[in-house]
Amino acid sequence: MKAIQKIFQRFLVVICVGNVIAQDISDEANTFLQTLSEDLKSETLFPLQDAERYNWNFVPIDRQGPTFHDFNESQKKAALSLLAACLSKQGLKKTMEIRELEKVLVIIEKNSFKMPDGSDARDPLNYHFCIFGNPSPTSFWGWRFEGHHISLNFTSGDGRILSSTPSFLGSNPGIVKIEEQRGKEVLKKESSYGFELVNSLDDSQLTKARFDTQAPKEIITGNNRNAEGVEQLGISFASLTSEQKKVFMKLLDVYIGNYIFEFSETFREKIVNAGVENLFFAWAGGLKEGLPHYYRIHGPTLLIEFDNIQNDANHVHTVVRDLTNDFAEDLLKKHYQLEHQKM
Repeated sequence: MKAIQKIFQRFLVVICVGNVIAQDISDEANTFLQTLSEDLKSETLFPLQDAERYNWNFVPIDRQGPTFHDFNESQKKAALSLLAACLSKQGLKKTMEIRELEKVLVIIEKNSFKMPDGSDARDPLNYHFCIFGNPSPTSFWGWRFEGHHISLNFTSGDGRILSSTPSFLGSNPGIVKIEEQRGKEVLKKESSYGFELVNSLDDSQLTKARFDTQAPKEIITGNNRNAEGVEQLGISFASLTSEQKKVFMKLLDVYIGNYIFEFSETFREKIVNAGVENLFFAWAGGLKEGLPHYYRIHGPTLLIEFDNIQNDANHVHTVVRDLTNDFAEDLLKKHYQLEHQKM
């Protein structure tokens, strides 16, 4: 147990354990809203409990909320400032690079993929902003940034970020193989650390970790509101060697480190409190690049899924789910129960 804690501490840098408070992002949200016309503002704002808040997706579909096409330069700047207030440098970089891959897909697909209204489906400006509730440091509210291969959902309350999940980031191509951005691999660490870990396992460990020689067709939880029905399979963190545990923690940190530092630390602390030794690593599919493959990290409070299956295993999907607090539903439920008791 002491060895497990020591390994985790190398990756867990907490300002003040138990008292890490993420920054208030309501100022950035209100600054963005103040730049909008009344028409754009009405397209952006929804009640906190509106069904649209749970209508998240990561494929090219018609969506609610204005996009960069609707914004002037000052509005774009304010919108991106809100996004940057919620993400780390690495998380923001990935998000921007995923948008830029739309330009690659236009070339690969010869601009043949269209939306139902006839507009281009591959478009780095076709990413939507929705705000749920009224941004305030004293109330609950949320917001979403979403388009092809990106769905970022944040909920805030009491002047801090309470939830950052579901979080989806994808990459098509996984590795760019044409002149436009040749060699670009946006989610490289998610892939390379996964391979490093699975290929470090001995035969006995691999038998535990690899639950199928065939990868599933997609991330198992899809875009479901609740991440349910995923069986805990694989090899436990406690069953890994010390070197394998280091790789496991590097892989975990790639995902948890996408959010702004203060929130990432509270997220890490929650995982630690639930027991790092209770995390499992499970693999399905091929064991080398070019073969369809899937892995997940699964524990009492956390589910991370990765797949690289489509387009000859050159199309990556990743998702992070907080099994106890997606959309901050657990905290909101407790809040409303307390308010009801006061009445």
